[in-house]
Amino acid sequence: MRHVEIAGAGFAGMTAAIAFAQRGWSVRLHERAAEPRAFGAGIFIWENGLRVLKAVGALEVAMQNMHEAPNYWARDQHGGIVGEYFFGPEAGTRMITMTRQNLHMALLDAALKSGVELQCNSEAIGADPSGVLHMADGRALEADLVVATDGVNSKVRDSLGLRVTREQVGHGAVRLLLRRTEEEVNSIEGNAVIFNRDAGTRRLLQVPCDKENLYLCFSTSAADEAGRQLPVRKDVWTQSFPHLRALLERVGEQGRFDLFEVSKLDSWSKGRVAIVGDAAHSMTPALGQGAGCAMMNALSLATHVSAGTDLEYGLRNWESLERPLTEHTQDYALQLTLGSVAASAGGTKWTPEAMRTAVHVPTGSVGNPSEQKETQACM
Repeated sequence: MRHVEIAGAGFAGMTAAIAFAQRGWSVRLHERAAEPRAFGAGIFIWENGLRVLKAVGALEVAMQNMHEAPNYWARDQHGGIVGEYFFGPEAGTRMITMTRQNLHMALLDAALKSGVELQCNSEAIGADPSGVLHMADGRALEADLVVATDGVNSKVRDSLGLRVTREQVGHGAVRLLLRRTEEEVNSIEGNAVIFNRDAGTRRLLQVPCDKENLYLCFSTSAADEAGRQLPVRKDVWTQSFPHLRALLERVGEQGRFDLFEVSKLDSWSKGRVAIVGDAAHSMTPALGQGAGCAMMNALSLATHVSAGTDLEYGLRNWESLERPLTEHTQDYALQLTLGSVAASAGGTKWTPEAMRTAVHVPTGSVGNPSEQKETQACM
């Protein structure tokens, strides 16, 4: 039995933990907080993410408390519809939304059922390429493989001396949840995902997550002092979107402002240590694929390194096959955020290039064409 130590119990960490446990590894998952948790906001899960959840046994629980919007509207600052999109079988992908906490709890449930050992109040501060995870309490934990999923400020990644390019893109967002009203639950408009865009840099995304929760994302330029102020300046945002006055009046003092960041590494691994998720490939949220790519790469990591006895060969193969799509997603999302490709309020956001990741069949999930060919070749 091979053993893996995983630093960080977020979406990537728990997906990796389950996938390794399914393949016969002993797994220890470390969370620096007192308990596993997710930031109170909403999240998009496209078809690629749904395939990963099914592969790790978390889909059924996750889908018990979610929302599938019948359409996506793009609106101008006066509320006029300038773009409408439909998703589902004909588009090749569903657009599922839920709270981040719901997704996190579904993965946690699957992880514990898979026999993953979860340790809370357990902070990783570094790693050796030989396969040793160093903890803040002085422990040095040996493993066949160490996986760092400890976020954009990863201490494990930085301890390895890997060259990382981190670019703050000059934009960010305030994200929060509101309780949905009965009118919203029962109306066509209240069940749509709506992207509101003013003539400047302000964007307000309305996302139903389930029967109770409405996710709001207030994104703007980092230089927009009034737009990024907390608590959310209702008067400022009402000036940009007067048709949303009643909605904005419901916003309280919750939320936080986070700057968007894109990070890339010269290598996703060093020796017997792999880097996954925001620690390796953070991206702007314009395509709703941050979690999707993190979960795909976590599942594919376990698939590749479990396929043979040469672990470092598996790591190289994993990166060479999975990195191109991830970097395409990073680059395209960044272009959308900066407005250097077609504006999402102009009716052309969801192009085939934008949807390439959403319709991808992840490695390790049912129906992956490359895995089918490999199986046939072996037979």
